Parts: sequence; C-alpha cells; structure tokens
Amino acid sequence: MSHSSGHPAKPPLKMGLAIPNSKLCMWLFLGTEIMFFTAFIGTYLVLRLGSPDWPSDVADTHINVRLGGLNTFVLIFSSYMVVVAHEAMTLKDFGKAKKSLWITFVCGIVFMGVKGVEYYGKISHDIVPGHIAETEDQALRKLVNEFRESRDEMGRALFVPGEDGEVPDLSKISVALRGELSGATDESRKADLQAFVKLEDRLQNSFLIVETDPEGHQILSSDQARIEAARVAFSKLEKAATAAKELHAAAIAKAADENREAPADPGIVDPVPPTIIGLSAAVRRELLPLFEASHESVDREAGHHLNLHITGLLDEMRSEENARIAAFFSVHDPHPIKYGNVFASTYFIMTGFHAIHVIVGLILFAIVLKQGPALDEKWTDFVENSGLYWHFVDLVWIFLFPLIYIIKF
Repeated sequence: MSHSSGHPAKPPLKMGLAIPNSKLCMWLFLGTEIMFFTAFIGTYLVLRLGSPDWPSDVADTHINVRLGGLNTFVLIFSSYMVVVAHEAMTLKDFGKAKKSLWITFVCGIVFMGVKGVEYYGKISHDIVPGHIAETEDQALRKLVNEFRESRDEMGRALFVPGEDGEVPDLSKISVALRGELSGATDESRKADLQAFVKLEDRLQNSFLIVETDPEGHQILSSDQARIEAARVAFSKLEKAATAAKELHAAAIAKAADENREAPADPGIVDPVPPTIIGLSAAVRRELLPLFEASHESVDREAGHHLNLHITGLLDEMRSEENARIAAFFSVHDPHPIKYGNVFASTYFIMTGFHAIHVIVGLILFAIVLKQGPALDEKWTDFVENSGLYWHFVDLVWIFLFPLIYIIKF
C-alpha cells in the first residue's frame, strides 16, 4: 500500500485586495480628486491670508450664509439617502433603492438650483472676475463705460437703417436720431428719441453745473431745473450781446455813409457760458475722489458732492419716469472692492468645479434610475461606487462652506 509523501496542495496565490476592481479604481480616482481640490483650497488660504483687506462685507461679496447652510444640509441628507440606497441594493429591495436614489437626485437638483440663485446674485451685481473695480479710479471709469455702453445699445435699438441696410458708426447714429427728433410726429417714436437724447445729454453735457458762490467757492449741482435756468439766462445775455453788436455795427455804417465820426465802442462783453458738464467730463476732469477722499484734501467736500450727484443720476435713470431709458440702462453702482477680482476668481473656481462634480454625480444616479424595473443586483457595485463619489462631493462642500461663507481670517 503506497502512501503519498507530498504536501497538501496550497490554494493559488492571488494578488490584490479583496474588493472589486471597480471599487479600487474609484478609490484611486478619489485620491487624485483630493489632491485636485487641495490645490484649490491651499491657494485660496494663501491668497486670503496674504490679503488683509479681503472682502468680507455681504454688501460687497453677496455671500448668503443661509443659502450656503441650506445647501450643506441638502448634501448631508443626500449622502444619507445614498447609504440607504446601497443597503437596499444589498438586501435586493430594489424598490426602496430607487426611491432613495430619487431623493438623492432631487437633493442634487435642489443644490444646483440654490447655487444658481447665488451665482445670479453675483453676476447681476457684476461680481465677476475681471469686471470688479478695485480702486476709486477704476470705479469711476467703469461707471462711465457702462453708461456709454447703455447709450450705444439704446442708439442701435432705435436707429432704423435705410434702404441699403447699412448701419453707420455710433457717432453718426446719434446725429441721425437727434435730427429725426426735430421732425418726429409719432408720439411713441418721439418719446423714445427724447429719452435717448436725455440719456446722451447726461453722459455728455447736462449732468452737473459748476457755479461760484458769493464767497468765491465752487459749488456743484445736478438740479436739471437749475441747469436749464442757467442755459436760458445765458441765451438771453447772448442774444442781447448779439443785438447790441449788430446795433453798433449799423451805427458805424450809418456814420460812414453820413461822413460822421464813428460812435465810440460801447464795450460789449460776450457773456460767459455756464459750466455745464456731463458725467464723462466729470470723471475725466477728476473732480476729486468719489470715495474716501484723504483728510488732507481741500476738495474732500467736492468729492462728497460728486458722490451724491452720481447717486441721484443713477436713481433718475432707473425711475419710472425714465422707463424707456431703464430698459437699456445696465449701469452698476460705482463701488470699489479691494481684492475683488481675486475673491471672485477663487470663489467661482472652487464652487464651479464642485458644481461640475455635483452634475457628474447626478448623471451617475440618472444612469441607475434609467434602468427602471430592470434594476437588479448587477447594479449593486455601481450604486456603491456612485455613493463613494457622492460622499466625496459632500465632504468637499463641508470644507468649502465654512472657508468661504463663515470663517473670517
């Protein structure tokens, strides 16, 4: 009887971890994602700590802590529902899994909707990288540029091309519209043209009147009635001076005809036109700082007045009385925000990439939900991996929320 002298066979050696390959790949992918967002967050911290006047006022940033908090709650709740969905898949309760995934999907939609509201609030106030004025001078120039763009947009909208269909440059459009106004008969068209002329006048030559008080100090006024009164008074003086000159010239001619000595020069002085300037000229002249003039400046009060006049001008253009102008008027209040462009850049980069990841997560859940009644245990690993990805998205937001919305360095 023979006996086997060999050792019992060992099971074949298997390399790797006791997890599905798909789950291992997801963990590796999330490792790269951690490095991806760590770079953004680290850069944000360096920039913010190195900027002592980083914008933190809600009036400047339009950061809504309540909306951010709502989104945090929505994501945390959605992560819990993903866990419920995966547990239901392992128990082969596919109906419950689908309900949980639908709740997660809706939470993701809600998150994106809230984020859209936040983005709209910033975009509507032009809190966009590269658009933010960070100094007083930039704020003034931006104000005039936006005012001019509104005027140009209104001019293009009102101009009616001729038979050739050619649209001239903006300066010729202005001349054409002003010329059309003198002969306009249609009341609606006439009102539109008058609104355009008013908008252009505020930009060019009827925003402020510069006067000198009895003590010799310059005073500024944006009262249009006062400006018109100054124009009327100047027109009367100009006509009187012209009439006096013509009368004197006639007397000289008559004396020459009669061989008499010419009358003495009456010393007619041409009246000085009032100093009426437009918004562009006010900024171009740099009638002193609009914001926070230095205490040493003798023109601090004038800068304060200019600020009041610009506020009044914007209110006037946006009023119901100027509804025809308001339809084209897209001018933001002049408000410099120091480090505003860096703030906006970091905010949109971090929250924007996070939003993209949320959209990818929604696509993953949509793929599962699309299976409908065909959903079975074959999708268990897919749901688990999608859940891992969603947890990561949630974790990133838990870091972003306090850093952007709450903590003030």
